[in-house]
Amino acid sequence: MKLTESQIQDLYSFTRQHFVEHYDLQTELVDHLANDIETQWQEQPKLSFEDAKNKAFKKFGIFGFMDAIEQKGKAMNKRYRGYLWNELKKWFEIPQAFATLGLFLLFYFSFTSSLAVELAITYYVLVIIWSITKSILLNRQFKRRKKASNKKWLLEEMIFKQAGGTSLVFLSQIYNIHIVTGDFLSNPYVIVLLAMVFTIIALVYYISFELIPNKAEKLLNETYPEFSL
Repeated sequence: MKLTESQIQDLYSFTRQHFVEHYDLQTELVDHLANDIETQWQEQPKLSFEDAKNKAFKKFGIFGFMDAIEQKGKAMNKRYRGYLWNELKKWFEIPQAFATLGLFLLFYFSFTSSLAVELAITYYVLVIIWSITKSILLNRQFKRRKKASNKKWLLEEMIFKQAGGTSLVFLSQIYNIHIVTGDFLSNPYVIVLLAMVFTIIALVYYISFELIPNKAEKLLNETYPEFSL
């Protein structure tokens, strides 16, 4: 015996009631529950849908869907980091490597000038202002997309919201930047290291806030064949 469409929709509601917010994970859990229920019906044809559903749910353990939510989150985080890494590698290949080198030299010569500390803090603040602005814009874009599709996809949320959390961590380190630049800029190795760090930060933020969101449709369609906005 197969589940009816109304029973399938009931399972979707059931997952939402148990704090599963993202449609992609809801679908995986609904498939799992449906298969379990249909297997039970093969052995006990007279078992009610509600009883079969509750038995299937109990197999997830005392924490319910929490383990599944955590595992899905780790999988999508790994996928997102893969996108970030693949885009970052391109900036060390020709022709993007020339832009990366130019950015590094900009920071290097800035940190060897008499205004090194002031420039380091200025660059830092500019990155923060830009990243916060982009975070706000991407968050608004995510809300519009969610409203249009009426579905919430885990990878989509990461693409449009995860970079904003990174910017807050970055913002909290401004005092440490002042200390490092003030005490250690007389050391040429520190200058090279600081220029490299600023270059990588600039690239990562550009990729996170600009490149990956611009490729969201392509990435989401590759990840979710059923995805459509």
